Amino acid sequence: MASSISHRKTRDEYKKEKELDEARKAGNAPAELDEEGKEINPHIPEYILKAPWYLNANKPSLKHQRGVTKKEMDKGWYLRGATTGEAASKFRKGACENCGAMTHKTKDCCERPRKLGAKFTNDDIKPDEVIQKLELDYDSKRDPYNGYDPSSYKEVMDIYEKADTERKKKKLQELIKQHGGGGGGGGGGSDKKTPGDDETLSKELMDNEEKEGSYDSETIAPIQKLDQKSRTTIRNLRIREDTAKYLYNLDVNSAFYEPKSRSMRENPLPNANPNDIKFAGDNFARTSGETKEFRDLQRFAWEAQEKGQDVDISSAPSQAALLHADFLRKKEQLKQQTRNQLLTKYGGEEHLLKQEEIDKVPQSEIYTEYSSSGKLIKGEEKIVKSKYEEDVFLNNHKSIWGSYWENGQWGFACCRQLIKNAYCTGEKGKLLREKQLQQQQQENQQEDDDDNTTTTTTTTSLLEQHLNKSNEDNDKYNKKEGKRKDKKERKEKEEKLKKALKDQDEENKKSVEKDERKIKYNSLSADDYNVSEEQMEAYNLKRKRSDDPMANFKDD
Repeated sequence: MASSISHRKTRDEYKKEKELDEARKAGNAPAELDEEGKEINPHIPEYILKAPWYLNANKPSLKHQRGVTKKEMDKGWYLRGATTGEAASKFRKGACENCGAMTHKTKDCCERPRKLGAKFTNDDIKPDEVIQKLELDYDSKRDPYNGYDPSSYKEVMDIYEKADTERKKKKLQELIKQHGGGGGGGGGGSDKKTPGDDETLSKELMDNEEKEGSYDSETIAPIQKLDQKSRTTIRNLRIREDTAKYLYNLDVNSAFYEPKSRSMRENPLPNANPNDIKFAGDNFARTSGETKEFRDLQRFAWEAQEKGQDVDISSAPSQAALLHADFLRKKEQLKQQTRNQLLTKYGGEEHLLKQEEIDKVPQSEIYTEYSSSGKLIKGEEKIVKSKYEEDVFLNNHKSIWGSYWENGQWGFACCRQLIKNAYCTGEKGKLLREKQLQQQQQENQQEDDDDNTTTTTTTTSLLEQHLNKSNEDNDKYNKKEGKRKDKKERKEKEEKLKKALKDQDEENKKSVEKDERKIKYNSLSADDYNVSEEQMEAYNLKRKRSDDPMANFKDD
């Protein structure tokens, strides 16, 4: 047997080990012992006996061949509500400030939060909980019923048992009432009840309950059942809860019912409303769906065979269907042709149009699709020329706001009101407005006449006339000087505006080239924070207006 020696063996050592191995196999030398003192069978092959290199085995052992012993895991569950002992009388340092227990902190406390905790009141200090550290295996951790107490389900069972007993009592009372009512029908009968009657009623109740309980999910509505005598399946064509066909109308002369096939072809209630009838006969089902198309196809095949054409719906159904479709198309074309000929000859096409086609909203072939929020998903957005509502008539007005203009004010043309929230007064308001305007004109004319009379009546001296003339000359000179100054100021403003526009263009180019995050912050503490009128006007002329609906509008 080869021993696990870390250093390289010499020839003599290897020879001695071989001889010892042979002696152990022959039984002349004692067997080799492992780490636990157990004998190792000398006949075990070397590839089984030799441990892998990563186990660092210094002694011969078969431990690497044995299975790994599983660690024993706890099978129990946490003790709910268990405490270590009695509660403390005073608050202890490091305990929960809310309830006073030492086994958890304040943030992990499951007690109701107190207005003043146990730290400050020393009242109602809770005992310490039992903290367990269970080592659960994989299945125990994932078992949803681990730690479940089966006795807790007894409460649910008690509720159902109480409901069951109450139901039995109610059923028994109903049976007693029915029995008492039936017995009292005979004349001269005594109203006394014997104990035997109650027993028979209770037995009858139990029998009814057994019958009701026998209807399980498999026997309520069987589609097929097995006949034990003939070993064959019997088809049930009616579900037990459905009303039988022969019970819809109990008249003897009503629709015929065939019991063998359980079919009633005619309608059992022919005079009733078809929408209120649950069953209208088997023929009703045969004439619904695609049966009409198949009947028309069959009739077409028979008529074609009578006229000498080779059309067979059984041998070539596809050919028959194609020929029938071609026949219907040609028939429709012929019908339309004769209709057009009659209309061209006699006219009257407008009377054939339906009211829906006359009132139909004109449609377009532009496909647009919108989401539930009103956002456009597919198609082109309709261009709106204005963001304001158009053709809105406020407060009973017949014209829109802004249809009338007077002395720099907007108004309504229907009543000439200049207040937007005013109600419409119609033609009367218009006449009143005209009268007001006429009165204002008359007052202005009277004031002008008065001014003229005062100027003519006042006599002026030569000195006053000279002074007035000199004042007029001064006024003319001042007006000329004022015009010169205005021209000069206007030129300066235009030059400043041109310069501001040029600077604004350069600033816009820089802002486009630069990153917005690298632009310096403009503080009011700087020397040139004041903005001139020309710079403000240049900014307003050059700035981009993203909210303007007419920004991207191009009038063709």
